[in-house]
Amino acid sequence: MNIINGKTGWIEVICGSMYSGKTEELIRRIRRTEYARQKTQIFKPVLDDRYDSEHIVSHNQLKEPSQQVNSAREILQLLEEDTQVVAIDEAQFFDIGIVDVCNQLADRGLRVIVAGLDQDYRGLPFGPMPQLLAVAEYIDKPKAICVICGNLASRTQRLTRDKDTIMVGAEDIYEARCRDCHEVLD
Repeated sequence: MNIINGKTGWIEVICGSMYSGKTEELIRRIRRTEYARQKTQIFKPVLDDRYDSEHIVSHNQLKEPSQQVNSAREILQLLEEDTQVVAIDEAQFFDIGIVDVCNQLADRGLRVIVAGLDQDYRGLPFGPMPQLLAVAEYIDKPKAICVICGNLASRTQRLTRDKDTIMVGAEDIYEARCRDCHEVLD
């Protein structure tokens, strides 16, 4: 906390594989801000329509109302003057502009909580996530459980041979795997 000039903004990143509890943790933090009566706005990319277009939704069906945006810049346009906390889900689907938006929000004194996949289905850094991790003050990386061996899983296994980096889906397309059990299908 910067007590000299009163600015207290920062960026928190929750990252990991699918089924690691990223959105669940994001919702837990959002609910704590609501309990503290802090004005919170929640955003997600329009691309993420798996469960509900008007909510962020965890795989275990926890949900919070959110606004869909087409771009990171739209978050700045929709930001209300009295907002204290900004939560962003599925950050890997945004372009690199999300890093600048998060920095601007934190520089204004807001708490910014971001959740997203840190690796794509090949095990490579996903979208803007490496840059967000680099500028974040706080990072949490929850682990899933590997569906093959039961070890901690840090990878997302794609079950189809589709090669598009972005392919929105859930249990029908993806599962959690550890490093040893993860494989990239040809």
